[in-house]
Amino acid sequence: MFRNQYDTDVTTWSPAGRLFQVEYAMEAVKQGSAAIGLRSKSHVVLACVNKTNSELSSHQKKIFKADDHIGVAIAGLTADGRVLSRYMRSECINYSYSYESPLPVGRLVVQLADKAQVCTQRSWKRPYGVGLLVAGLDESGAHLYYNCPSGNYFEYQAFAIGSRSQAAKTYLERRFEKFMGSSRDDLLKDALFAIRETLQGEKLTSSICTVAVVGVGEAFHILDQGTVQALIEAFEIAGEEAPASEPTAADQPPPEPGVAADQGAPAEHDAAPMDI
Repeated sequence: MFRNQYDTDVTTWSPAGRLFQVEYAMEAVKQGSAAIGLRSKSHVVLACVNKTNSELSSHQKKIFKADDHIGVAIAGLTADGRVLSRYMRSECINYSYSYESPLPVGRLVVQLADKAQVCTQRSWKRPYGVGLLVAGLDESGAHLYYNCPSGNYFEYQAFAIGSRSQAAKTYLERRFEKFMGSSRDDLLKDALFAIRETLQGEKLTSSICTVAVVGVGEAFHILDQGTVQALIEAFEIAGEEAPASEPTAADQPPPEPGVAADQGAPAEHDAAPMDI
């Protein structure tokens, strides 16, 4: 994308019917470190990649708790994500105080989308440069939503956003039909495998990823590094080896070399920019 006469204002339409400032905000999401989410009937798992600008600095927090039954993972501008997560937390508190019941996940997502849409229709504002994966559990079951800077929102069985997310999407698309019947541990396993796909050969350790879970009888919480590392070792998730579970997911298990070759292709095809 290049600067043109129609991208100086978020309210200016191009002759092709495009709002370039909104598209630029959506591009900012692709520059952030990867975040993934997947759900079953009873649980939702969020995971993200922790990236630092320098070896001397700590990583930015990418997963936030909005309430005991709702959490969010972000990709893009961390500052914008922090502001929106604070808004979500405030809405959950206000609803709980007024109605003495947890805020339904779908209602919160709509409010968040409306807040983002206002920024696409005011000349003195700019769109939020962050994408949010909202995980929650309410009376209707487990939910996973994606909120876009354009004000759109979608519900997913599994989704990935951020830099190099296409490799994770490819992995999730191959296995999403099994997610609804998956156990908590199976979801965590698939989440870690999907995160590993975004690393493109880099070894997966607990220090470069964050995992959170919410489910029936389990409030939203972020797993500590020791627990994540134990899961990585238990599932035997290495940096260069193919997931042991993937040959079983294929329609024809015997030709293992062919399956391995297919698994390597998406990583090379997905050449997204480095994280910022």
